[in-house]
Amino acid sequence: MREKIIAAVLLILLPIYSFAENIDETINNAVRPISDAVFAVIFYPIPIPFTEGVPFILLWLIVAATFFTVYFKFINLRSFKLGYNLLRGRYDEPNAPGEVTHFQALSTAVSGTVGLGNIAGVATAVSLGGAGATFWMIIAGFIGMSSKFVECTLGVKYRDIEADGTAHGGPMRYLSKGFAERGMGGFGKVLAVFFAIMCIGASWGGGNMYQVNQSLEQVVTMTGGEASFFADRGWLFGIIVAVFVAISILGGIKSIVKVTSRLVPFMGLIYMVSCLFIILINYSNIGAAFGQIFAGAFSPEAGLGGLVGVLIVGFQRAGFSNEAGIGSASIAHSAVKTNHPVTEGLVALYEPFIDTVVVCTMTALVIIISGVDGVGVGATGEGLKGIALTSSAFESGISWFPYVLTFAAVLFAFSSMISWSYYGMRAWTYLFGHGTKQEMSYKILFLVFIVVGSSVKLGAVLDFSDAMLFAMALPNVIGLYFLAPVVKRELNNFMAKIKSGEVKPTK
Repeated sequence: MREKIIAAVLLILLPIYSFAENIDETINNAVRPISDAVFAVIFYPIPIPFTEGVPFILLWLIVAATFFTVYFKFINLRSFKLGYNLLRGRYDEPNAPGEVTHFQALSTAVSGTVGLGNIAGVATAVSLGGAGATFWMIIAGFIGMSSKFVECTLGVKYRDIEADGTAHGGPMRYLSKGFAERGMGGFGKVLAVFFAIMCIGASWGGGNMYQVNQSLEQVVTMTGGEASFFADRGWLFGIIVAVFVAISILGGIKSIVKVTSRLVPFMGLIYMVSCLFIILINYSNIGAAFGQIFAGAFSPEAGLGGLVGVLIVGFQRAGFSNEAGIGSASIAHSAVKTNHPVTEGLVALYEPFIDTVVVCTMTALVIIISGVDGVGVGATGEGLKGIALTSSAFESGISWFPYVLTFAAVLFAFSSMISWSYYGMRAWTYLFGHGTKQEMSYKILFLVFIVVGSSVKLGAVLDFSDAMLFAMALPNVIGLYFLAPVVKRELNNFMAKIKSGEVKPTK
């Protein structure tokens, strides 16, 4: 059955070839008005002394993350060990409602965040904000852990479980159901619908087109540039990727977690070993690199305006990478098997930590230590951007390392796409109803956008991605503020049960 469906999908995708060469202008004309309108609101510059204005959405996320960190008494630090014990299955409840384990839910969510934003996005942050942007990315990752804790706890708390065990959760549910409990059902419904629309757009943009676009760029670079077979056949690369994505997503969340729970640790290990290798062969520059990171983050020579500028770049790229406060990951976490919603919130603490504090920092260190693009130790000033900058940094260590990066980039992109297909599908079915037809219609559209993303220039794709992704934070953060007391009660009750012995380790 699955083979027949994939064959049908191919018949739908192949005709895209007929207009692939002219699709860029079409996408630009269709996407640009939407992204410009959303950008005008969410990135409206808030006037702050000594700056040209801080984007509204950035303040929106920073203030929220800081508030939740304080409100929950630094949950991101004090519950780190408990989150680890939950993650390794010490409190697993095999008969609890849900579809996947804590580890599988985290793997799916991490695969949605650990993507090309960790490779190309970090390079953009370092090239624009200098080495100092790395420090603020790390800070953003730490406080973002608190936002992720809140939204993932709520995702499980307000999820719906069908008779067959299928879970439906995420911001759509806790916005509509949580606000209804407080007599504001209409307002909550509006927020939920707005979130769902933006989530669908983000799944097609940042979770799909951006990923395949940047992975194609890296493949073309490493296979001959303009002479590459894929240089003028991006559509073909897109179709190949779409087929593999189709194989992974047609079975739903259980099929997706089978891939992500194996792929995430594997690709993470490959990338971390690669980064460590480059760092170790340049060990004499490690001290100087950290010196530049701290000096750039607090440079008095740059003045307050320069300092805030570096902070803005670091936080913005970290937000795009770990998506804390965006609400997307809570959709995957909602499928976990548990009777205690807060357990998944505690596991979710690890998501921004892995994505930003570990992976993004490693990428930044490789770039800074290598000194390419006028940034870091012994900078060469080559003027590279995005994934090309990261690739050049790896190549500075060993000539063939960019091939490893290319492999990692494709895996990152693939894992992000299959996770975001689930996020977008859940938003789609929230708007249009549950059922095989609704799910299949979304999946086919998602696969079509993979081919589209491989056929357009980065500018329109990146703008659309940022616009849709960050717009999701508007309704989501409102919901987090209103429902934070619910999370605090869940946390206190669970901690009391552990203390009394009612909840005991099972392993």
